[in-house]
Amino acid sequence: MNLARLVVILFLFGWISSCKTPSTLFKTNPVQPLPTQFTTPNDSLNSADLTWRAFFKDDLLSALIDTALVHNLDLLKMQQRLAVFDAQILQAQGRLKPFVTGGASVGVRRFGKYTMDGVGNFDTNFSTNITPSQRVAEFLPDFFWGVQSSWEIDVYRKLRNQRQAAISRYLATLEGRNLLVTNIIADIANTYYDLVAADLELNFIRETIVLQRAQLDLIKLEKEAGRSTELAVQQFDAQLLNALSLEKELLQQINFDENRINFILGRFSQPVQRTKGSFLQTSILQVYKGSPADLLKNRPDIRQAELNIVAAKADVAAARAAFLPSLNLGGTLGFQAFNPKFILSPQSIAFNILGGISAPLVNKTAIQAEFNFRKAEQLDAFYHYQQVILNGYVEVHNQWVSIDNLQQMYDLKAQEAQKLQSAVEIASQLYLTGRATYLEILLNRQNAIRANFELIEIKQRQFDATVKLYRALGGGWR
Repeated sequence: MNLARLVVILFLFGWISSCKTPSTLFKTNPVQPLPTQFTTPNDSLNSADLTWRAFFKDDLLSALIDTALVHNLDLLKMQQRLAVFDAQILQAQGRLKPFVTGGASVGVRRFGKYTMDGVGNFDTNFSTNITPSQRVAEFLPDFFWGVQSSWEIDVYRKLRNQRQAAISRYLATLEGRNLLVTNIIADIANTYYDLVAADLELNFIRETIVLQRAQLDLIKLEKEAGRSTELAVQQFDAQLLNALSLEKELLQQINFDENRINFILGRFSQPVQRTKGSFLQTSILQVYKGSPADLLKNRPDIRQAELNIVAAKADVAAARAAFLPSLNLGGTLGFQAFNPKFILSPQSIAFNILGGISAPLVNKTAIQAEFNFRKAEQLDAFYHYQQVILNGYVEVHNQWVSIDNLQQMYDLKAQEAQKLQSAVEIASQLYLTGRATYLEILLNRQNAIRANFELIEIKQRQFDATVKLYRALGGGWR
């Protein structure tokens, strides 16, 4: 008796000690507070609050974005990921409820002569307290039909934490979809403006080619008249060939940009409708940056990282609950008889109810590893959240400074291009009067071509920086 008590006491001591759970706390580096403003004073407005349709005024660009939001393959794939996480939520919710199954079974048994059941059945058949229909046959049939149930009582919120993790991951994936929409819209807009800029460069180089052909013809005539040399003809011809090469390069770039847009739109190669001819006169989109705190509510990647922290925290809590006892209930209700003609009789109703509690005692390596894994994931999600916030702040700051610098660069480059174009015209007039050489014409024209290309490039970079700032602020998914 004393030995039995000792065994029971040791078992209870081991069981209670097994219920000790590890700590969910972890050490991190000091968190830097988010600045209250960017390097320049905050704006009272925030362009991220605008829908993309209100931000982008170009109807042709809006039509391309509309098509992408319906047919983009990455978005279609993301919809299926959302369906996967939605199914995981249903799965987690289902674990909180009892499992009930229905079924029927048929079997036959024969008990050994020298077994407890065999001897008992033999004696029972000679009893005067049973009817002939209750006698036990040597080959005993067993008929059953009914329902069976099992239910894990969520005492320590393990299942509810798993459900919370599934819900948070679904919401995080939803924010991931918003982030994808933002990136798709920004990619289309940037490539669209690249195309418009390339069109303008192509028109400019073709106009230049026409002028260079005329100048080359003039130089050839002057050579025949003895006023010029073969060297001048060759140099003018080389400049024309360079312009023709630039034309082919631009056509190739236009082809690449069109194919990129078509790919984003989920379609095969076809011409892309776009605005023609007024790129340099198009005003840069006005962007208001708001305050750094607005990033937390507007940027989908920050909200996604925040929800991933919530999911990771729930995973840690669920993994911690695995160290605690689990309570299970089970039962069966149905009809059971060894004679099928009595299977629907009220006297054949059978049921059982069973409750059990269990806890890990020995070799908890697997659940400890799972807990360590979930805790490391939580810390990783925490650092990722900090990284995303820092990245968002830096992106806004960089693009804001870039927009300011690019505007100054554009103003200076526009003056340079205008003066160089005037220099080309003056050099041509002076050449006709013998007061300038053909080299001055070539040099000024080459500089004018370079300046105009750079002017168009700066304009394109202005649009690019504006779109990137809009995306960095968290705009584009509404």
